[in-house]
Amino acid sequence: METIQKEENRGTGPRSLWRELRKALAGTEADYTEISIGRAVFLLSVPMVLELVMESAFAVVDIYFVGILGPSAIATVGLTETYLFLFYSVAIGLSTAVTAIVARRIGEKDKEQAGLAGIQSIFLAAAVSVPFTIFGIWFAKDLLAWMGADAWALEHGYRYTQWIFAGNLAIILLFIINSIFRGAGDAAIAMRILWISNGLNMILDPILIFGFGPIPAMGIEGAAIATNIGRGLGVILQLFLLFKGGKHIQVLRSQIRLEWKVIVDLIKTSLGGIGQTIIGMTSWIFMVRIIAEFGSQAVAGATIALRIMMFTLMPSWGMSNAVATLVGQNLGAQRPDRAEKAVWVTGVWNMSFLIAVSILYFLFSEKLVSIFSEDSTVISIGSEWLRIVSYSYFVYAWWMVSVQAFNGAGDTATPTKINFVFFWVLQIPFAYVIAKVLAFGYSGVFWASMITETSIGLFTLWLFTKGNWKKTQV
Repeated sequence: METIQKEENRGTGPRSLWRELRKALAGTEADYTEISIGRAVFLLSVPMVLELVMESAFAVVDIYFVGILGPSAIATVGLTETYLFLFYSVAIGLSTAVTAIVARRIGEKDKEQAGLAGIQSIFLAAAVSVPFTIFGIWFAKDLLAWMGADAWALEHGYRYTQWIFAGNLAIILLFIINSIFRGAGDAAIAMRILWISNGLNMILDPILIFGFGPIPAMGIEGAAIATNIGRGLGVILQLFLLFKGGKHIQVLRSQIRLEWKVIVDLIKTSLGGIGQTIIGMTSWIFMVRIIAEFGSQAVAGATIALRIMMFTLMPSWGMSNAVATLVGQNLGAQRPDRAEKAVWVTGVWNMSFLIAVSILYFLFSEKLVSIFSEDSTVISIGSEWLRIVSYSYFVYAWWMVSVQAFNGAGDTATPTKINFVFFWVLQIPFAYVIAKVLAFGYSGVFWASMITETSIGLFTLWLFTKGNWKKTQV
C-alpha cells in the first residue's frame, strides 16, 4: 500500500505520463482495486485500445486488398462476416463471462480459482467451435445464396467462406484466452498477442491474394488463409504465455482437468452475453438482407462503411473493456463505489473521442470510403451511412461503457433484454418499413440503424444509473 501511495504522489507531468504509458505497454503488477481510478483506467485502457486498434487496422487493410478484386469480392466478405457474427456472438458472450468471473476472482485475491476458470473456458470454447466449423464448410454456398450473393460469389467466393469457417477454433480461442488476460489485468499481454497475430495477417494478405515469387495468386481465398495462419500463431503464443504466467494470472498444468461446477457457472453467465450479442448480430443479418435487395454495390458500400466504423469503434471498445475489468475486480474487492466511478471516468474519455470521430465522418466521409473502392455508387452509399452515423455517434460511447458495466458485474441478462426489445422488436420492422414500404431504399436501413441504436444507448445509460448491477453475484 505504501508503494502504491508513493506512485500516486509522483505527479501528472509529461515524465509521469510517459512513465505510466511505458507501464501500460509493458504490463504492471498494480492492484486495480487500490490505485486511483484515473490511473487504473489509463493502465488498462491503453493496451486494450491498442489491441483493438490493431484488430480494426487489420479489418481495414484486409478489405483494402480484397477491394482490389472488385465489389463482388467485398460483398462476399461482408456476407460471410454476417454469418460469422453468429459465431462471434457465442465467442463474445463466453469471453464476457470469462472476463467477469476471472476479474471477480482476482478482486477476491483468489488466483487459483481465476486460473481454473480460465482452463474451463478453453475447454468450453473448443467444444463450441466444432458444430459451427462443420456447418459453415458444408453449407458455404447455400449460406451465401440465401443472403442474395451474386453469381461471382457463388462460383468463386464461397471458397473464402469455407476457409474462414475452417479457422473457427482459432477465432474463438483468440477471443477467450485474451479475455482471461484482460479479466486478470494482464491487458498488455493480450495487446501483444493481437499485434503479432494481425501483423502477420496483414503481411500475408497481399502475398497470398496476388502471389509473390513462387507463391501463386490465390485470390479471395488467400485472404482467408492469411487470416487463419495469423490467428493460429496467435493462439499458440497465448497458450505459451498463459502457462508461463503474466503479472496477474498463471495457469498450472495441474489445473488441466474438467471442473463441471465452474463450467456450469461459465455457461450460466455467458448465456446472457451470448444472448445480447446474438440478438444484435442477427438483427444485423436481417438488415444486410434488406440492403442486399438493392444490389451488390449497396452491400459493398455498407460493408466498407461498417469496416470504417469498426476501425473507430475498436478504440472505444478498448476503453469499455477496461470498465468490465475494473467493475469485476472492484466488486470482488467489495468496492462498488470505485466500480461506478470507473464507468463515469471512462465514459467521458470515450465520448470525447467519438465526438472527434463524428466530425471526421461528417467532413470526409466520401474520401474515407474512396480509399477502399473506386466505384462511385459504392462510395456514395458508404459515405451516406457514415454521415448519418455522425449525428449521434457520441451516444455510442455511453452505450458501450454502460453495457460493459453490466457485463463486468456478471449481469449479462439485463443487456440481453434491452437488445431484444430495441433490435428485434423495433429495429428490424422499422428498417423494413422505411426501406421497403416507404421506399427509402438502403438509406432507410441506415436511418433506422442510427435511430434505434441511439435510443438503446440512452436507455442503457439510464438503467445503469439505477445501480442494481452492483448486487450481482458470480
